[in-house]
Formats: sequence, C-alpha cells, structure tokens
Amino acid sequence: MTREELEHIIRASADITDQYEFVIIGSQSMLGTVPYPEEVFVVSMEADIYPLLAPHLADRIDGAIGEGSQFHQT
Repeated sequence: MTREELEHIIRASADITDQYEFVIIGSQSMLGTVPYPEEVFVVSMEADIYPLLAPHLADRIDGAIGEGSQFHQT
C-alpha cells in the first residue's frame, strides 16, 4: 500500500464515520512519517484504522470498506 492509497482509506473512513482523526496501527502506520518507504514495507494491502475519538466505529469502517467489500475489490 502506498501513502496515497492509505490517504484514500482515511478519506473513505471519514465519510463513513463523520470522524476526522484516526489511529493507524500495524505496518501501514509508518506511512505517516515515511511517505515513500522501501518496497518491502508496502507489500501489505490492509490498513488497520479506527477513529481516535470513536473507536467503536471501527466495525462500521470494516463493514463498508473492509476485506471482501466492493471498495476493497476496486
């Protein structure tokens, strides 16, 4: 996943949750400080994300754009 792809996920998550601050965990979290990491670090196509002030909305994100969704397939 590239930083641009992660930014797309963040924008989609904001649309889904009406939240605008997110926590990114896992390997994709490095894209916040290292926009163009070595290729070995961009192999994963998953991002673990939840709203900072509403972590309970993580399931809503997963259901709308998570694995198996039309968003994920696109």
